[in-house]
Amino acid sequence: MACPYFVPREIVYDIAWPHPARLPLGAGWTGSCSAFPAAADSSGTDKSATDISATDSAAANTLTTSPVDSARLRDFCNLGYATACPNLPPVRDWDAVRFSVANRTAEKITLYYVCEKAHAPIAHGTLTCDLAADTWLDAPADPRIRRLAASYLQAYRVRQCSALI
Repeated sequence: MACPYFVPREIVYDIAWPHPARLPLGAGWTGSCSAFPAAADSSGTDKSATDISATDSAAANTLTTSPVDSARLRDFCNLGYATACPNLPPVRDWDAVRFSVANRTAEKITLYYVCEKAHAPIAHGTLTCDLAADTWLDAPADPRIRRLAASYLQAYRVRQCSALI
C-alpha cells in the first residue's frame, strides 16, 4: 500500500526492512515525493510519466517532486497511510495503493490494484502489461497508479529472475 504521492526511482537494498519482498511495491524503493501543488497542472492532472518504465529519467523530469530522506522512505513513502508525514495533503483521493499479480503468462502479466482511503477500498481495477513491448495494454488514466504499478512489476520481475538462479 504505497503512498500515492511516492515517485519510486530504484530498488534500494540498504534500508533495513525485515521482509522487503512483502512491502507494497514488492521491494524497498528510493524516490521522491510529488505531494506538492506544482505536481499538478492547471487541470489538476498529475504530470508524471505514462510509460511503464519506473526508472525512465526523462519521464521522471516531467513531475515536480521533492527529495525524501531514508527515514521517510522507510516509514512513510514505501508503506502508505502516512498520516504523520509532513508532505501529505490534508485533502486527498487515497491514502495508499495496493497491488497483486492476478495472472501471468509468457507474454503478459495482469495486476490487480486497489486504492484505499481510511483503510477502505475507493477504486480498483486491473492493469495488463505486454512483456514483449514493455507497455500497459489497459492501464487506468491516473498516472499515479501506472507509476506505482510499474515499480511493483519491476520488483516482481527481479524476484522471479532471482528465483530462477
